[in-house]
Amino acid sequence: MGTVLVVTSGKGGVGKTTSTAALGAALARTGQNVIVVDFDVGLRNLDLVMGAERRVVYDLVNVVRGDAKLPQAIIRDKRIESLYLLPASQTRDKDALTEEGVEVVIRALRQSFDWVICDSPAGIERGATLAMRHADIAVVVTNPEVSSVRDSDRIIGLLDSKTVKAEAGEHIEKHLLLTRYDPVRAERGEMLKVDDVLDILAIPLIGIVPESEEVLRASNLGAPVTIANPLSAAARAYADAARRLCGEAVPMTIPSDRKGLFGKLFGRKAA
Repeated sequence: MGTVLVVTSGKGGVGKTTSTAALGAALARTGQNVIVVDFDVGLRNLDLVMGAERRVVYDLVNVVRGDAKLPQAIIRDKRIESLYLLPASQTRDKDALTEEGVEVVIRALRQSFDWVICDSPAGIERGATLAMRHADIAVVVTNPEVSSVRDSDRIIGLLDSKTVKAEAGEHIEKHLLLTRYDPVRAERGEMLKVDDVLDILAIPLIGIVPESEEVLRASNLGAPVTIANPLSAAARAYADAARRLCGEAVPMTIPSDRKGLFGKLFGRKAA
């Protein structure tokens, strides 16, 4: 049985989709079978980041509504054999998904993949709750700014109340992924420091992705940054985060694109 991971946040524009693609590619590079699933119905972007927009014939809504079989909608990545995509619909709204239909799809994907990574839409509406509904693990993506952190706190509350695991009285594993972080600006007080974010959200830190032009460049090329430029600071941060998701003890660092410069956080974890 595979692990269902939801990549979520309360605020848009924090890097959920790029993080989904980057983590998915990093996990697939280890030889595990990985599928990334786009739940952002109506605002489909994961296929663009994965470079598969021209290959979309059927999508998640088609499968849920019975218009297509699941294998017909799944797209295999051309660069990594064990990486797959299930795209969202661009012409429907989020009401096109049903709780029962999503459950059937997730159950089937668990049988075939080691990791099922759900790219959640922003906010706390129906699409987001459906994306997190069957998750075993959640990665909460946050920028180091007050509004983003506040919205992420609301998402943590939903994870602890609206998921199948929560309703069964079980604990859902939650991790923080801090994106677009700049330690120099944080020291100047222009953004929150890592410790400030951890003190507010109180969930374990899975990775720190530095501000990097490589993420945008990779998205424009239609490739996860862990494929487009695996040696970049952002790609190394995502690769380390993927290793931590697999249970490896990887020292927490803030990679830099400047040779010889990086920051370290020694032993700082949330309770």
